[in-house]
Amino acid sequence: MMNPVPVPEVQHHPRNRAGRDFVIGDLHGCVDALRFLLRDVGFDAACDRLFSVGDLVDRGTQCDEALALLDKPWFYPVLGNHEDALCAVVDGRLSRRQWYAIGGAWAAGVPDSRLAAYARRLRELPLARVVGAGDARFNVLHAEFFGDDAGLDAGGFSGGVREQMLWGRDLALGRRPPSTGLSLTYCGHTPMCEVKRIGSQMFIDTGAFAAEGQLTLVEALTPRRWSVSVGVARAVRAGEFALP
Repeated sequence: MMNPVPVPEVQHHPRNRAGRDFVIGDLHGCVDALRFLLRDVGFDAACDRLFSVGDLVDRGTQCDEALALLDKPWFYPVLGNHEDALCAVVDGRLSRRQWYAIGGAWAAGVPDSRLAAYARRLRELPLARVVGAGDARFNVLHAEFFGDDAGLDAGGFSGGVREQMLWGRDLALGRRPPSTGLSLTYCGHTPMCEVKRIGSQMFIDTGAFAAEGQLTLVEALTPRRWSVSVGVARAVRAGEFALP
């Protein structure tokens, strides 16, 4: 039997010369809000791309729909800590009860076989995506990274660096200064009241799952951004909006 090809920790993408690139904050099962935002920006699946900082699942009510986005050819997520937790449950490294305590209760009725199928797809996701080069470059990862572009490109991350990329909050909470030599990098993980840039890292998780939170979409390398709450999206029946 052939050994499976290892999934690269960092995936590179060419600059999008035909359309626009967007980055979405932590989705957490809030797909109705995503439907609203994609319609609001006139997302064109033929030429636009949507990158995700991860955390597609947990806490929200549409996690199965969020995972279905993995089948969309225009959708490019990185691994988030909540996807990592789902994989840990399937691997037996984390109990379901522990997972439910951090937002995985949506899966209480999901059979082990389907959860395992989700984990197989999620293990294919990189820790970071690098888009373009030079002045037109940006990076996407989940939590934070202390290093430069060369260090990110090299991959081969230690266990500690991987943990920081998935779970770290030192930069967002001011416990450690930002590094230099890193291109604009879109991150999530730590909910912010509004989009916040610290050094080269821009935090775009605005707490979509929370009662007072919103889902935020940014157009990469521009100041343009859009936000909407799940409540507002559902008030205009965004659940009926077709995804591209």
